[in-house]
Amino acid sequence: MIPVFVLLLFVYFVLVLVLFVQLFLAIKKKVTNRFQSLVIVIVATILAFTFFNPNGIIDFDKLQGNNLLVAVREGSANCTTTLKLKDNFTFRERSVCFGVTEIKGEYHLQNDTIHFTNVKLDRDSEYYKFAVVRPTNSYNSEIIADLIFFKNLEDTTRRELWITKNELIK
Repeated sequence: MIPVFVLLLFVYFVLVLVLFVQLFLAIKKKVTNRFQSLVIVIVATILAFTFFNPNGIIDFDKLQGNNLLVAVREGSANCTTTLKLKDNFTFRERSVCFGVTEIKGEYHLQNDTIHFTNVKLDRDSEYYKFAVVRPTNSYNSEIIADLIFFKNLEDTTRRELWITKNELIK
């Protein structure tokens, strides 16, 4: 992933350099060639969009629905996990740690418990059956509550994410 980023950064700076050279030549020679002027405008526009919107113009996460609950956790080596429950009863969990894994599925609520169904995993493994919202002991003002995951009713090892947004019950 890092080599691709370095390559894209190199290409971006080469395009900026080419744009400046073309601008210099157009001003020096007072070029009236419409095609060259159009190419300069298009390249400048694309570079400006890329600079001011590096994540893209379209936010595809918003197209999937509004986030009702967002829970995050940062682990060792800056590995992060983000769980988003959408208003259309779907969820997406994204883990970024030396690569990106994404888990999608559906959920339904039962009191303070979130049950996960129709889970689509990247790998052949088992996902948690349910999660429980619990009050937090954290002093961080951004953490509203804790989300504790369980694989089954007898599960004693738990996984915990910190809830930063909770609009499940209005």
